[in-house]
Amino acid sequence: MEIFYSGDIDGQMLTLDEEETRHCVKVLRHRTGEEIFVIDGRGHLFKCILCSTSGSRARAEIVERTPSWGGHPYHLTMAVCPTKNNERFEWFLEKACEMGVDRIVPLIGEHSERKVYKTERARKILLSAAKQSLKGAVPEMDEPVSVKDFLLSQQPEDPSCRRLIAYCFEAQEDERRSLREMLETPGADRWVVMIGPEGDFSEEEARLALSRGFIPVHFGASRMRTETAALFAVSAVYQHYI
Repeated sequence: MEIFYSGDIDGQMLTLDEEETRHCVKVLRHRTGEEIFVIDGRGHLFKCILCSTSGSRARAEIVERTPSWGGHPYHLTMAVCPTKNNERFEWFLEKACEMGVDRIVPLIGEHSERKVYKTERARKILLSAAKQSLKGAVPEMDEPVSVKDFLLSQQPEDPSCRRLIAYCFEAQEDERRSLREMLETPGADRWVVMIGPEGDFSEEEARLALSRGFIPVHFGASRMRTETAALFAVSAVYQHYI
């Protein structure tokens, strides 16, 4: 099943951008009158008939709409410090999208080795992964934000949301709960999980997180790389709901 994307939808008609048109018409050789499938990145799948393939932007008529296509019964925000090796973080983005994630926030922590992160390429990776894994929604990709500013933006009084932070401070080992235990706690369908950089969160960042309603968690005895821990969390949430 070939999936295309359009952010230009007007009533019963949609337009593919130049890149999607090139892939549809030049590479896959679709012609006027043929059926194609298009997502809008917000959860909908459209069955369409190509009306025009001339020029740089193909046009298609929508004949059927499927809402929440490929969706999941939870909302997951992963707030993760990008790794020094960018390929590792991009691997996480792709795999997390394939499983099911709704929002990704690149965090810049006190111990982060990567202090700058550009999101343009990340958004393309997420779009490609959404189409490949048959999902109508493309995860939101935020602009980078400091750990402190992200924490201060949270609203801890929301009872339907569980906010979790994974860190490795031995002094707080007795306070940490297992991720499985937290997932089995009833009453939540929205999750925010924070994963720190290679050097972990600073003690000040961890204290601020706890003051903002975040619950410290652990992922077992193994010490994982940042991208491994982040994907582990996505996988655990996904597995819990399927």
